[in-house]
Amino acid sequence: MRPLARLVLFFALAAAPAVAAPPIERVKLPPGFEITVFAEDVRGARSMAPGSKGWLFVSTRDAGNVYAVRHDGRKALATYTIARGLNMPNGVALKDGHLYVAEVDKVWRYDNIEEKLASGTGGLTPMPKPTLFFDGFPSDRHHGWKFIRFGPDGWLYVPVGAPCNVCDRGDPYASITRIAPDGARMEIFARGVRNSVGFDWHPVTKELWFTDNGRDMMGDDIPPDELNHAPKPGMHFGFPHCHAGEIADPDFAQGKKCADFTPPARKFGAHVAGLGMRFYTGAMFPAEYANQAFIAEHGSWNRSKKSGYRVMRARLEGDRVVEHAVFAEGFLDEATNRAWGRPVDVEVMPDGALLVTDDHAHAIYRIALKGR
Repeated sequence: MRPLARLVLFFALAAAPAVAAPPIERVKLPPGFEITVFAEDVRGARSMAPGSKGWLFVSTRDAGNVYAVRHDGRKALATYTIARGLNMPNGVALKDGHLYVAEVDKVWRYDNIEEKLASGTGGLTPMPKPTLFFDGFPSDRHHGWKFIRFGPDGWLYVPVGAPCNVCDRGDPYASITRIAPDGARMEIFARGVRNSVGFDWHPVTKELWFTDNGRDMMGDDIPPDELNHAPKPGMHFGFPHCHAGEIADPDFAQGKKCADFTPPARKFGAHVAGLGMRFYTGAMFPAEYANQAFIAEHGSWNRSKKSGYRVMRARLEGDRVVEHAVFAEGFLDEATNRAWGRPVDVEVMPDGALLVTDDHAHAIYRIALKGR
C-alpha cells in the first residue's frame, strides 16, 4: 500500500497551462437543444458525482486527480484539485455527504466532503485524510479503472474488468461486484462482463443496466459493444466464451454454448466504447425523454475508420430497447478520421440539464433546451 501521504488533499487551482477551448459549435443536437461549456480545463475529466450544495465531483484516470467543481447550475465558477497522485481514480460516488473514490485496487471515503468545502468565494478549509473503505480488489491496471455507484439496495457497485483483451482468470475478474454499506464484505453480482465503465438503475423498476466493451482483434466490425440488463444477481453475460450473445470466441468457446449466457439488451457498434450511462430523470427535456438512457460513446482506439465519439439515447419499453439513436454528435470529423472530443460520462443535473465529460478536450459540457 502506498503511503497515505500520497492521498493528502490539495486545495489549489490546477497550475497546468490552459488548453484550447473545445469547438462545441461542431456538435449537432436535436432541434431545440443547445450545448455550452459548463467547465473547461478540467484535466482528464471522467466520471461525475453531483453534490447537493453547488458542488460537482469529477474523477480522472491517467491524471490521478479528483476535482471539486463549484458551480451555479449553469456554469462552473471554480475548479479545485482535491486529491492528487491516486492510482487511476476513475470512480467517484457520493452518499450521505461522503465522497467515495475508487482506485484500481481499493476504495477511499472522504467524510463530510461538502461540509468541509467553503461555501462562497472564501476558499477551502483543511480536510482530514481519507478513510480506507475497501481494500480487496486486484492490482491489475489493464481494465483496472473503475466506475462506481451506490445501488437502490445501499451497496456500492464496482466492476472488475478483465486484465487482458480476452482471457479467463476467474473471480473476481470480468464481473460487477458490490460492497456492503459498511465496507465489510464484497460479493459478485454479475459475471461475464469484460469491461463495464458505466451503469444505472431504471427509475421505475430499480433494475441494473450497464454498458460493456467488447474484445479487440477480431476485426473492425465484430464483436459489438453492449448494453446489458441485470434484473437479479447471479447472471452471466458470456465473456470470454461468447460475445454479444451469438459470437463464439475463437479461443475460449470450447465446451460452451452462447445460448447458456444472457444476451445483450442492445448491441452497439463494434469498438464504439460505450462508457457512462444515465436514465433521464429530469423535468427539462420533452416528455418523450423521460426514463430514456443516455450513453456516452468514448470512441474506438484501433478501428481503421473511427466510430463512436458521440452521445446516444436508448428508449425502453419494459425490458426491451425499442429505439437506439444519436443524441449528440460532431466530436469526430469523419472526413479526416480525427476526433477533437471523447465523451466519457453523462449526468442529469437538478435542473434537468445533461452534463457530459470529455477527457480528450478536458472539458464538461451542458446540454439543455435553448434558453434554459
